[in-house]
Parts: sequence; C-alpha cells; structure tokens
Amino acid sequence: MIIRHFRRALEDTLANRFVNAVTIMTIALTVMIVSAALLVLLNAGDWMGAWQQGTRIMAYLRPETGGAAPALKRSLEAIDGVRQATFISSDEALHDLQTRLKHSPSLIENLLENPLPDAFEIQLAPSAESWERIESVATRIRSLAEVEEVEYGRQWVVAVRRIAHLFQTLGVALMGLLLVAAVAIVANTTRLVIYSRQEEVEIMRLVGATEHFIQAPFFIEGLIQGLIGAVGGIGILFAVFSALAVRIEQSGLAGVVTLRFLSLEQMALIIAVSMLVGWLGCYVALKQFLK
Repeated sequence: MIIRHFRRALEDTLANRFVNAVTIMTIALTVMIVSAALLVLLNAGDWMGAWQQGTRIMAYLRPETGGAAPALKRSLEAIDGVRQATFISSDEALHDLQTRLKHSPSLIENLLENPLPDAFEIQLAPSAESWERIESVATRIRSLAEVEEVEYGRQWVVAVRRIAHLFQTLGVALMGLLLVAAVAIVANTTRLVIYSRQEEVEIMRLVGATEHFIQAPFFIEGLIQGLIGAVGGIGILFAVFSALAVRIEQSGLAGVVTLRFLSLEQMALIIAVSMLVGWLGCYVALKQFLK
C-alpha cells in the first residue's frame, strides 16, 4: 500500500512539473537562507569563543602599592577562576611601549617621568572563560584595595554581545518567517494539484475510498518536495561555502579566519524540518479542501 501511494505521489509530481519545480525551488531557497543564517551564527559563536579564550585581565595598581606585589600576586591567584598572575612593573611597561613605538619615538621621547603604573596581567582558567565568569573575576579583582583599575575590554565585550544577540534575534525571526512562507507555498501547490484531480477524488469517495487513502499521496508528495528542496538548498550553500573557503585560503587568511560547515546532524535536522514543512503545507491544503 505504501509503495502504491509513493508511486502515485511521484506520478503527480511528474504530471505537475512546473508547479512542483517552483515549490521545490522555493523550499531550496528558503533552506539555503535559513542554513546560511545558522552557519553565520555557528561561526560567529566559534569566533566569540576563541576571543574569550584569549581574554586577559589587566589589573593596574595604585602608585603606593608597588612593594606589595608578591603578596598581591598570591591574593590574585587565590581568586577562583584565575590561573596565573604576572607582575609587570612600570619600567617594563614603558620599555615594551618604546619597543612597540620604535618607528614613532617622538611620541614618548619627551616624557619627563614614567606615566605607566605597575600592573598584573591575569590569565584565566579555562573553566572561567565565559563572559559572566570573566566579569565576576574582574569584579573581585577590582575590590582589592591595591588595585586602582581593571581592564579587560569590557566595552568591546558588551558591544559584541549586544550585536550577537541582535543577530540571533533577527536570525530566528527570519527563519520563522521563511518557514511560514514555505508552508503557505506548499499549501498553494497542493491546492492546485487537488483542483486538477478534483473529479478523481470525488470518484474515489463514491467508490468508498477512505480519507487516509485519498490524502496519503498528497502527504508523500509534500515530503518529497521538502526532501528535494532541502538537499538542493544545502548543496547550493555548500558550493558557496567551498568557494569562499578557497578564496580565504588563497588570500593567506586561513590561519586567522577559520570556517566550519554544518555538521551531519545539523544537516539531517534541516532536512527533517524541511520535510515537515512540506507535510504541513499539504496538511493545511487538505484540511481546507478535503472536508
């Protein structure tokens, strides 16, 4: 019975090539856009994670506490989440600045005194490399009496997190709208097929065919549309991704910019959702016209 329904669904798909081709292309475009948005979010998350792992906290000391560096080092390393605290004297900091500005010595050659404070460069333990933990550790460091200022790029962190949250919200909204549009298009396609077979459906009802027997080929047709559209959309996205990866490798940025494609599990989930969209489109059309 299932084979018979499947054969009939294929026959209907071939008999209505143009309408089904438009539907499949629409689903493929929807899948490609949704998958591209998901791919951007995944890679952005990887970049954010890599940035987190490279985060260092700088604790600048008050001028009168330079001699307490050994005790302060122990206090800093005792804080949960801190892996290592390295003392950087003001002289070392000035020497490093001079090295960095060796091509523009006029910027610092007229300094009458060293304006840089003593500081500690604090490396975080891997378990603490999340934005919430970084902020928590920075707050504890800032509470120490010897510490005058703490810097870890908080402004950049807040700005990047807001941008990432905005992209996530827009991405989810876009995915929802596109999926709804795909369901509507599949429903319209199914309506056209039903209109073309309306007399046949009525005859099948007259001879005693059950609603399940009548509807099954339409549902299978929707699943086929979703499957082909998903595979096509992912295939197009992979071709674009591969071309972009080659361009990045040729430009010499392969070690700086790393990209990863969707995993097999994620692609399988996208295909399943696409098939569900095809099924839902048929369900909406059948519910309205096969009452």
